[in-house]
Amino acid sequence: MSVIIGIDEAGRGPLAGPVVAAAVYIPEKFDTSGIKDSKKISPKKREDLFLRIIGECQVGIGTIAPEEIDNLNILQATMLAMRFASEDLSIQFDKALVDGNRCPEIRNCESIIKGDDKFVQISAASIIAKVTRDRVMMELAEKYPAYGFEHHKGYGTKAHLMALETHGPIKGVHRFSFAPIRAS
Repeated sequence: MSVIIGIDEAGRGPLAGPVVAAAVYIPEKFDTSGIKDSKKISPKKREDLFLRIIGECQVGIGTIAPEEIDNLNILQATMLAMRFASEDLSIQFDKALVDGNRCPEIRNCESIIKGDDKFVQISAASIIAKVTRDRVMMELAEKYPAYGFEHHKGYGTKAHLMALETHGPIKGVHRFSFAPIRAS
């Protein structure tokens, strides 16, 4: 039996916070009902599924901080986070299915556009990456309440842009290579 993992990321577009990738292997007897692309699931359901996946599947996580995103660029940072996630797994895999149109430097990798809608392994990775990143952003919201990270998770919303205008960007939190920050 071949071991197939799914890999997906969360946080490519925001102005703040890390990019997070997850790699997931789902064992045969795992109940996959309800698992789909994280963007199509309520936050409560994502949390519940996150706990089930973490508890019963093999999971690897890769995180790239904002400073490193600025050094590499978001595409390279995402590819590196995906590679780190695959390396963080405690099992050997035969094939990696990656959401998107390109593969990171991972052996036996296949990129699949809209893969999070087509393969449960990628959907599970999508959930792990999204919840992991959202938790980081909630911690940042507590540390920097003026920015409202709990509401927009670092995306360039009107409220976030207004907070940036008022308070300026935060070193180690914001992505200084991204246009709205670079312009400030």
